[in-house]
Amino acid sequence: MKALVSVKRVVDYNVRIQVKPDGSGVVTDGVKMSMNPFDEIAMEEAVRLKEKGKITEIIAVTIGGAKCEETLRTALAFGADRAVHVKEEGDIQPLTAASALAAVFKKEDAQLFLLGKQAIDDDANQTGQMVAALLDLGQATFASKVDIDGSKITVTREVDAGLETLELDLPAIVTTDLRLNEPRYLKLPDIMKAKKKPLEAISFEALGVKPAAGLKTLKTTAPAKRSKGVMVKTVDELVTALKGKGLL
Repeated sequence: MKALVSVKRVVDYNVRIQVKPDGSGVVTDGVKMSMNPFDEIAMEEAVRLKEKGKITEIIAVTIGGAKCEETLRTALAFGADRAVHVKEEGDIQPLTAASALAAVFKKEDAQLFLLGKQAIDDDANQTGQMVAALLDLGQATFASKVDIDGSKITVTREVDAGLETLELDLPAIVTTDLRLNEPRYLKLPDIMKAKKKPLEAISFEALGVKPAAGLKTLKTTAPAKRSKGVMVKTVDELVTALKGKGLL
């Protein structure tokens, strides 16, 4: 059974985001980039399923410019067998990304597609759902537990009321949540082996995908700075201050 896992290159979660002076976006030059944390969880789960004998091959896929190859090499170090790089410079709309990922899934004839539930750069949380709709396949989002039994996959997912368990026919789309697992630390031998694993480059044109018209970011602004706190001496002063701000 083949499993496809998408990985996205994003600004590292430890980096403090800075907005460009002209408001055209956030600063990425000279900033540490890494694999989207939710995608790390998806890759870790694929590797664990392979270790259990549920999956025979793991294929990592990403969309983006030349620098995204580094993210794919990280995925290969995690345990992916090979990688597919859909090369495209510039911003990519979620629908365009979903169309490309769906095309790769069909091309590879995979049975399971694991994605992080969202990317931390835009928090859109829509690519996985779009892929499922384009492929007309069952989907289970926000997975906190995954198990495969033959041609069925059972997914426990987090919902507002607690936990919900779904059983889907394979092939299927699954997006991963934080509590699914804890990604392993990469070892130097695995990083070195990843350099020799196959990595295929492919274009939108070869996949038959046309970039979809979508949203255009007009301006990016930083959140308003937190105002200085006010000290009060008594409860009465506190009540008066809250009433003055219309909070009571």
